Order: sequence, then C-alpha cells, then structure tokens
Amino acid sequence: MHEQTKAAIDVAHANPNPFTQFEEWLKRAEQEELPHANAMSLSTANAQGIPSARIVLLRGLDERGFVFYTNYMSAKGQQLIENPNAALVFFWPTLNRQVRIEGRVEKVSGQESDDYFSSRPRGHQLSAHASNQSQVIPDRTFLENQQTAVEETFKEQDVPRPDHWGGYRVIPEMIEFWQEGEHRLHDRLRYKKTAINEWFIERLSP
Repeated sequence: MHEQTKAAIDVAHANPNPFTQFEEWLKRAEQEELPHANAMSLSTANAQGIPSARIVLLRGLDERGFVFYTNYMSAKGQQLIENPNAALVFFWPTLNRQVRIEGRVEKVSGQESDDYFSSRPRGHQLSAHASNQSQVIPDRTFLENQQTAVEETFKEQDVPRPDHWGGYRVIPEMIEFWQEGEHRLHDRLRYKKTAINEWFIERLSP
C-alpha cells in the first residue's frame, strides 16, 4: 500500500466540498506523475437501460461539474440524448484510490467548446472533421483518405469546430471517495446532494 495514502480517511477530516476534495486527490495523482491521471471511465446507457463504458479524459472541472469532449454523433452522444445520465470512475492504483461520480449530463456552452477546440493540436482538430465516430468504415485507408481531404479543405486556414463536436458536463448528484484499507477494510466516503443543493457526507461499509 502506498506509504502516504494508507492512513484512514474519515468524515471529520474530509473537505466539506467534494470538488475541493477531488481536486486534492487529482493533484496528488498528478504529482506522482501517474500516466493519464485525468483518465476516467464514462458509463452511459440507452433508452432501454443497456449500458456501455469507455475511457475519456477530464478536460474541465469546477463546481458545475466534470467536463469531457467528444463527437455528439458518437455512440455515447446518442445514448446521452436518450438517457442524459452517466457515471464516472477515476482509478489511481498506485495511490490505492478511486472516485465514483453519478449525475445528469448536459452540453457545455458553444463558447466553452470553441475555446477548448481552439486549444487542441491542429491534427486533433482535423480528425474531428474526418472521423464519423462510432460509424462502420470499410478500412483504415478510408479513414486516412478522409483525413487527407480535410487537410486539403482547411489548408492554410484555421480549423473551425464542427457542429457535431463539443463538450458535455456531468453534474454530480453523488461523489464517492474510496481508499484501500488493510485487511480489505476500505474507506468509503459518499457525498450526496440535498434538495437545497448542499452536500452531506456519509461513511459506507466496504
């Protein structure tokens, strides 16, 4: 168990603001130079409740929620139209820590998406135009030809954000912090939002 994270965590010592508590844990993971510390599992479900999951990257965080970017026409985008609820999981194994988040999802503003898109490497901007994410294609050559065509279209000019690409914000109703304990007596602190948008903390049995 990691020497500096094996101490038990408890309600009395947790930050009353779950976003601040999360930022502390994320900062620690980044300080440890863990690969892709901002990687998170995103789980969505369609109208029939059939779930699917994939890894995406956290690209924004404030007290409104957790932000990621994608193609709106992707499988996850279509599922979020049918069922605008999602779950996130962060896992930092060398720190023996995990964070679970559940909440509803909404698109970020067009300005937020524009600002983030403009910060991306040009190749990433071009691929957002070239790839019809989650759609069946005949082979890789088809995809590479799409990329070449897009490069020619936007030659010597800025690449605009396509209408089908942008951000989502997961607005949490629940955030759970898990830390490994000896003899599998793990620590689990759950923050839940009240009807008046305040947070209360409760300890869960492992």
